[in-house]
Amino acid sequence: MSAPTLMAPAADTTPPARQARGRIGGVTAAFWLFVGPFLVGLVIFVYLPIVWSVVLSFSRAQNTVTPGDWVGLQNYIDLLQPGPFLDSLITFTIFAALIVPLTFVLSLGLALLLNGVRVMRAFFRSVYFLPTACSYVVASLVWKLSIFNGVRFGLANTFLSWFGVDNIAWLATTSPPWYWLVIVTVRLWLQIGFYMILFLAGLQRISPELYEAAAVDGARHAWQTFRYITFPQLRATSVAVLLLLLINAYQAFDEFFNLLGNSSFARPPLVYLYYTAQFNQDFGHGTAGAVILALLIMVVTLAQGRILGFGKAE
Repeated sequence: MSAPTLMAPAADTTPPARQARGRIGGVTAAFWLFVGPFLVGLVIFVYLPIVWSVVLSFSRAQNTVTPGDWVGLQNYIDLLQPGPFLDSLITFTIFAALIVPLTFVLSLGLALLLNGVRVMRAFFRSVYFLPTACSYVVASLVWKLSIFNGVRFGLANTFLSWFGVDNIAWLATTSPPWYWLVIVTVRLWLQIGFYMILFLAGLQRISPELYEAAAVDGARHAWQTFRYITFPQLRATSVAVLLLLLINAYQAFDEFFNLLGNSSFARPPLVYLYYTAQFNQDFGHGTAGAVILALLIMVVTLAQGRILGFGKAE
């Protein structure tokens, strides 16, 4: 009796073009099923308001968000003349000059220290990173009511009283401007941990062979190793951190609003625009200022990336 003959599986006679169309159609359907709702929300809640704001900035929109009388560039001209909006840009310049280099140096220093820690490394990283999860509003209120509240039972004044120093009105808009210390310290506490993690990631990408070669060539001191090996290898990370710090400085709002309110002594652009649009109901000038600020952030970011070489190979 002969052995049973095994039947080979029938070949797929579907044309290759139809198979490709079926696979592409299935992938496209799945893509739109998952991405479509988010894309619709992005268009409705982000892109349309941006376009509407640009249109509104060319009209006289007082107490209404509907474009009224067309005024062309008059809103932009009003804001760019000497006045509170330009003063707010000066405030930003002071804030950026303080917060950007301080955050860069301190976060890099912490990253270097933690990168060399061999015991409880995860614990120390978590301790420094945890403030990043704190709300800017909550942190500002803690700084204002518990640490720098200007009375003896405030932590800062209590500490200074041990050395015979009288109470300091930290948030008074008088000379000396102690409020800058309050604003800068709360921002440092909130964001150093985040940039420290970025630098740690960059440090862990550096090959150990580079340090071994540097030691063979005579780089014995820690400063020489940092100057010629570590810092050059962190070039891409450093540029990214500087860009993020500058953009975040432009967007400063919570700490200024909760600590100083609408004070003309230290009022960044977003606080000024908030009061212009929300309290004065002047949406024409408010949206024009927002457009100016967005363009300024874009130009400065592109210029900084061009100068520092963002995106170039290390």
